[in-house]
Amino acid sequence: MPRRARRLIFVPQRLAENAWDQFVDWFNALDLSENAVLLAFAVAVGAVGALGVVGFYKLIDLAYAAFFEWPFSWLPPVAPYLTRPIITGIAFLTAWWLMRRFAPGEDGMTVPDLQRRVVRLGGRIPVRPAVVRTVASAVTLGGGGSVGSEGPVAVLGAAAGSSVSRIFRFGPDRTTLLVGAGAAAAISAAFNAPLAGAFFALEEVLGGLAIGAFPVVVVASVVAAVISRALLGNHPAFPIPEEYSYRHSSEVLLAYPLLGVLVGLVAAGFVAIYFRTGRADVSARRTLAGGALVGLIVAASGGLLVGRGHLSIPLDSFMTMTWWALGLLAVGKILATSVTLGWGGSGGIFTPSLYVGAATGAAFGAGLSSLLPDAGIQPAAYALVGMGAMVAAGTGAPITGILMVFEVTDDSAIMLPLMVCTAVAVLVARHVSRDNLYSGWLRRRGIHLEHGLDRDALAALTVADAVNRKMALVPGDTTLAAMVERHAWSDQTVFPVVDQQQHLLGVLTARMLGEASRDPVLAARTAEEACGPAEAVTLDIDLREVVRRLGVLGVAALPVVDGPEGRVLGTIGRASVLERYGRSLVKEEGLGNR
Repeated sequence: MPRRARRLIFVPQRLAENAWDQFVDWFNALDLSENAVLLAFAVAVGAVGALGVVGFYKLIDLAYAAFFEWPFSWLPPVAPYLTRPIITGIAFLTAWWLMRRFAPGEDGMTVPDLQRRVVRLGGRIPVRPAVVRTVASAVTLGGGGSVGSEGPVAVLGAAAGSSVSRIFRFGPDRTTLLVGAGAAAAISAAFNAPLAGAFFALEEVLGGLAIGAFPVVVVASVVAAVISRALLGNHPAFPIPEEYSYRHSSEVLLAYPLLGVLVGLVAAGFVAIYFRTGRADVSARRTLAGGALVGLIVAASGGLLVGRGHLSIPLDSFMTMTWWALGLLAVGKILATSVTLGWGGSGGIFTPSLYVGAATGAAFGAGLSSLLPDAGIQPAAYALVGMGAMVAAGTGAPITGILMVFEVTDDSAIMLPLMVCTAVAVLVARHVSRDNLYSGWLRRRGIHLEHGLDRDALAALTVADAVNRKMALVPGDTTLAAMVERHAWSDQTVFPVVDQQQHLLGVLTARMLGEASRDPVLAARTAEEACGPAEAVTLDIDLREVVRRLGVLGVAALPVVDGPEGRVLGTIGRASVLERYGRSLVKEEGLGNR
């Protein structure tokens, strides 16, 4: 290109970049409320997430038309046992090529990879690999692969939130929240389930039910649901049987716990088969073979294992099948999904978990009905409950599993058996298998996350790395009235009470000071008389144990003592742990230089 032409392109581009830089600097310098900024951007991210879901569904329709509708419009009818293996094999090969060509070396862009990026990279998600993974997933789904759409759309929504945050040069805290908002919006729009979408983001992407994150993900989820309902219609994500219920309370106390045991065992088996099937290095030949194998399995099911690319759980068909046929469908779905994702295909694991749970629950209900023909047992109820329980046990998201079924049925009566079955299924699955479908992906890459934090990084740090030595200590003979006067506007929430030798006597909380400000009798008491017992930690305890104790005890901070002497050195709370943990990740990942 001639120098003059390059200059004509470069100069306007540079001017536009400078203008945008000035706008961003001006915007970030405004004294705007943090909540107002986050909620406004949550609205934008929710809208983008919903439109991304709509676009993804159009891609699936296009892929299905290209692989199935267009060829059979001019080809003579051929047995599915011949056509499906060929078509699905070509689809897998296409998806595999797209990832290798446009996102080489990228084996992530999945829900557990989102967890990793939130914890270790401050929510930074590159857009190009996310888009490529979305296209590859649409090809896999449209070509007859046994996967779900929730993983790709969650990654796409999260990437939108991350991109918006980077454009406005937000810090890791805002970026993480907007990533969660994008994931919540995508799940909400895909399943028409705003509650489940919000809690999916909180449970799986952000790693905990943090109060500060709740408004952001809820607003994004609601906005996405409103837009998706306007564009895709307001209907459940999958058809619900007209009649389903339980007629006897004994079913809740006996039958549904037994279903929970079965679902927990099936979930553990799903996890084992899924990870034993997958391969890190997949060749073109293996990808083609995997597609052919999945095509054969789907053909053997009469097409019941997959639909026309979109979410397909044929509950109406399940109600007319025998228990053993439903059991075969559950096994077939596990095998087809494991081969699809392990041998070159792209997609999510959440929707297949719903399918396996529905088939397992329906099989249990059909078997129980055949044993007790006069009891009026309805297998449809067991299928719906099995869906939620399988999601909970298979992915480690119990609240999401419960809310998903509740929202699609809009029936509070199903909550009792659903909650009982889910609780039992989660306990059984955890007892049998150390991993779920998400945590296993991380552990096989040497990553151990716990409550949205890197467990390995926490274990490598001790209390000595994060102790707050600037906390005010309160002499035991100080009255609460004097404390109220001295610390009324303090940010400190936990006050260690000490004797003259600085030995720990107990702790007072900001809440107790607030009560003392209203109660003259309490205000007259000394700190030693009013303080409560406290569990202290020493400098050599690792931060993983500190986080565990904070959670178990339900306190904001713990006193830190020097060991045998018991002299108070300071306190350690969740804020100081997170601050030290964040600095360790910045050093590890080199984020400060990027």
